[in-house]
Amino acid sequence: MAQDNQFIFAHSQHLASLTALRVNMTEFRYDRHAHEEYSFGVTLAGRQNFFCHGGFHSSPAGSVIQFNPGDVHDGHAGDNASLDYAMLYIPPHEITPLFANAAGERATGPYRLQQPLVRDSGLSDCILELAQAVNSRAASIEQEFALYRLAARVMQQAGRFEPDGQVSSIDRLLLQARDFIHGHFQQDISLADISAAANISKYHFLRLFRQQLGITPHQYVINCRINAARRALERGESAQDLVYRYGFTDLSHLNRRFKRIYGMTPTQYSANLIR
Repeated sequence: MAQDNQFIFAHSQHLASLTALRVNMTEFRYDRHAHEEYSFGVTLAGRQNFFCHGGFHSSPAGSVIQFNPGDVHDGHAGDNASLDYAMLYIPPHEITPLFANAAGERATGPYRLQQPLVRDSGLSDCILELAQAVNSRAASIEQEFALYRLAARVMQQAGRFEPDGQVSSIDRLLLQARDFIHGHFQQDISLADISAAANISKYHFLRLFRQQLGITPHQYVINCRINAARRALERGESAQDLVYRYGFTDLSHLNRRFKRIYGMTPTQYSANLIR
């Protein structure tokens, strides 16, 4: 294998057995093989040529490659040029319930992807968003939501996505979820934790929450953390003391999130307070 071929794997610490792969290669060729997982990839630069479903395909930059579990395929860089791509390997038990939910179905049996190569910028964005969340070791709730968005986009691309129907007592259910978030936002809470507090499936909860509130559960958790940090700043505490208390990875993470809501960094906010 040439030294300039790079294969970087990252495993999700929240979604069991989900793996992200980033590849840059030139001379390497994959033997024909099949995975046990669903595979979703985005060609970032160059061209990937591959065999699947009994035929040969060519994926230019921006294209999405998608394989079912058991699909035999190979792959190599086309045109003797460098190939850069990102790939996700998602176990069926993690994503098939999301496919069914997005399609408005109760069954959670296998779903078969029809085309190994598609052009869909929305699906491409979803794949890269989840890969980034795994690589950056994002919070559980952020990775779960990114996975749901990917599954929903696959159903949209297949023409099987069902918009949300009316559910009784939506406001009550969401209030229960919001109360739980307010009581636990300093912890690394998951979608399962929040949806259980509202007595609703986490997949349906995801759709209801964003539909009704206009933001994702993860964004709402971050909002609660920023509000708590602001109150602490008003009590005279320093920004550095708040970083890990409220679940931020470092000071720059807190600064970035805080500024998006208040237009300035926490330190600037403290300096401009009129006491």
